Amino acid sequence: MSTLNFKTIQAELRVSRKEFLTPHYVRIYLTGADIPLFANTTVGINNKILIPPKGTDRIYFPEFDYETMQWKPQPEETRPVVRTYTHRGIDTDTNEMWIDFVAHGDEGPASAWAIKAKTGDMLGVMMKDGKTELYTPAKNYLLLGDATAIPVLSAILEDLPETAQGICIIEVHGKEDEQKIETKADMQFIWLHNEHPEQGSRLAETAKGIMLPEKDRFAYVAAEFSTVKEIRNFLRKESNWQQKEVYAYSYWKSGVAEDKSAAERHIENEES
Repeated sequence: MSTLNFKTIQAELRVSRKEFLTPHYVRIYLTGADIPLFANTTVGINNKILIPPKGTDRIYFPEFDYETMQWKPQPEETRPVVRTYTHRGIDTDTNEMWIDFVAHGDEGPASAWAIKAKTGDMLGVMMKDGKTELYTPAKNYLLLGDATAIPVLSAILEDLPETAQGICIIEVHGKEDEQKIETKADMQFIWLHNEHPEQGSRLAETAKGIMLPEKDRFAYVAAEFSTVKEIRNFLRKESNWQQKEVYAYSYWKSGVAEDKSAAERHIENEES
């Protein structure tokens, strides 16, 4: 997926409100003077959130050294925790943008922050300016993801025209976490339940058991590292999907923190 403009937007925002969409899914609304800067971005693309350490009164954004082509080191006492999330929506009339979080307890810093977040809490957001092609136009779609993929899959589904059709398979904690996703497309939804996603997934197994479209098709896959790899191999090597017909992205790796698995996931994601 290509971005046409590589200017980076960064903003120090505050929580305006929060909403539990399901027991394990929370939406955080953010506001601030810089919200209009994000008006020209594409809903559904990745952003970086920056969670400040306790005791700091501002977001200390990292600086990029263009001579070494690396991020400059930051002091531990001011260095924010950086995680990758999805730009879920923006409303310039209310001066808000929002990000959805999987609420899985205190296991990760982003989940812990979202669960405890209250009005006025600070969060940094960084993302690339400009419009991005989120998915490839086609008639037939195969959308696959776990709970971390719901924001991007929802953005795609909300944007699909009524001439599109396909299957969307999403794995969540349980029945109570199934969400109503709006779409004009003729989509069949399959919800899988998995209380322990870190111990494995049924996404690949389910995908292998359905009738796949044979032409004018596009697949978007977003989930845990090993699941994404298995589904990509199935589509590309066993089902003869072309590289341009599949976009597969690993959001996380079981048992490994995002910042520790980033390099390995980046290599795997580049193979999409």
